[in-house]
Amino acid sequence: MRNRVEGKFLEFYESWIFQLEQYLHQLLIAHNNNNNTNNTNTTNEIELRALISKLTTHHKAYYTAKWAAIGEDVLAFFGPVWLNPLEKSCFWLTGWKPSTAFRMLDRLRKSWRPAVVLEEAQVKKLEELRVKTRLDEEKIEREMERYQVAMADRKMVELARLGCHVGGGGGGESAVVVEAAVKGLATGLEKMVKAADCVRLKTLKGILDILAPPQCIEFLAAAAAFQVQLRRWGNERHSVTHSYGIY
Repeated sequence: MRNRVEGKFLEFYESWIFQLEQYLHQLLIAHNNNNNTNNTNTTNEIELRALISKLTTHHKAYYTAKWAAIGEDVLAFFGPVWLNPLEKSCFWLTGWKPSTAFRMLDRLRKSWRPAVVLEEAQVKKLEELRVKTRLDEEKIEREMERYQVAMADRKMVELARLGCHVGGGGGGESAVVVEAAVKGLATGLEKMVKAADCVRLKTLKGILDILAPPQCIEFLAAAAAFQVQLRRWGNERHSVTHSYGIY
């Protein structure tokens, strides 16, 4: 059964992913207009920048809603009911791993026409950002590892034992101690999730700042298509496995 936070964010996410799909159509139209040499109806730079701005605003809206929700229940984002199993399998600390953006960009570059190929200065800046992103990821991963070790230390084991007594009708003082410990753990998780989200946002902004508008359109289209298709494939597979009683 879903709690209030899960139900509210499920509704938000379904609306958000639907809007992302609408933006994907606009990105593909702009991409095709600019790639088709026989098409005189090309999208000018002002229109491209306006579309890029819509996408960045859309992504920021997601994190605004997410941060509001994790303030109430951060644990909901470690087992999100709004995602299918395939989507969950691609997650790193409740979201996409920042370094995957560079791998996506590397694949895109292989198919780019000479007109949109990266300049040497862009390549250098992207490599610097790639290194910075990876260092940020490693820092967060080390922090998460320390956090997991802390959860398994003797104090936490003692709290778990105390919690069993509370569940069996222990005193009110014990319940207060356990509740305080759980809140402390949730606060730590919230801090790490926000740190990971900040790296995601910095990586996205950094890439878009380096790329030219036509390159941004192709990158954003690829990222949106991946997210939309991942949801579609995951939902279809989940539906099939349920219909055959696999789960």
